[in-house]
Amino acid sequence: MSLELTILGSSSALPTSERYPTAQVLNLLERFFLIDCGEGTQIQIRRNKIGFGKIKNIFISHLHGDHFYGLIGLISTFNLLGINHDLHIYSPSQIKDILQPQIDFLKAGLQFKIFFHPLNFKKPQLIFEDKKTEAYSFPLRHSINCCGFLFREKPREANIRKECIDQFQIPIDKIKEIKQGADFTTSNGDSIPNHQLTIPPPSPRSFAFCSDTAFHPPVAEFIQGVDLLYHEATFTEELRSWADKTLHSTAADAAKIARMAGAGKLVIGHFSSRYDDLAPFLKEARAIFPNTEAAHDGETYSIEQQ
Repeated sequence: MSLELTILGSSSALPTSERYPTAQVLNLLERFFLIDCGEGTQIQIRRNKIGFGKIKNIFISHLHGDHFYGLIGLISTFNLLGINHDLHIYSPSQIKDILQPQIDFLKAGLQFKIFFHPLNFKKPQLIFEDKKTEAYSFPLRHSINCCGFLFREKPREANIRKECIDQFQIPIDKIKEIKQGADFTTSNGDSIPNHQLTIPPPSPRSFAFCSDTAFHPPVAEFIQGVDLLYHEATFTEELRSWADKTLHSTAADAAKIARMAGAGKLVIGHFSSRYDDLAPFLKEARAIFPNTEAAHDGETYSIEQQ
């Protein structure tokens, strides 16, 4: 089962000839989550052969244009394609006021409903949940209200060893209890420990998205142990003054958060258009957190089940 992150845009406010503004799609157990939606996102979705109809939940970190200007075009495309499932947008509350006049202007209206879910910028909050996955927002430190997002698989039940069912004459009504961790007592009174009866499930996987933010240590505590971390790295340390002034991070800042969080892998992005060469970003980050990659538009990063 999948945990795949596809980068649709890795640039900061100004796109370049090779990098679109921020957007990415997370495939978590075949749930497709669009995270931020900079200008040109719908082009990148098509270019990367991601089905438009698979996207039912969109997460917008904050209301700087390079993170949401692609939304109305994407909504219009959904409509033209005849998509009719509900669309859920998790974002700052003001986005409804921004989008509604444009939505009202669309010819013949929408064939689907849009539900807006306002973010909480003061504390972490569960914002999405289904049977297998969950998503949280958490506050970042930027020039306007901004949230990061943490996506996680829910823990699965253990698998019972089929040979044990016959060996210990386990009745059907006891199997669920055993899969949830119970031991089993045979008709002879022998106690069989759970670890002999079951195969442990795969470890739940997780992904965290840290959008525009200054270096903010509380993030590391909330995303502790995350398997895959995307963290903005607009500048390298040579432009530390600009990072501080604009409340953005450097590659070193991102690497420090990854190290503090005990992340498995770090992907850095949101690169300033000042930079053509990303090698300095990697050098700076890998000196602190070796398992770092620089985001490239169209690249997919996967985390396998363990």
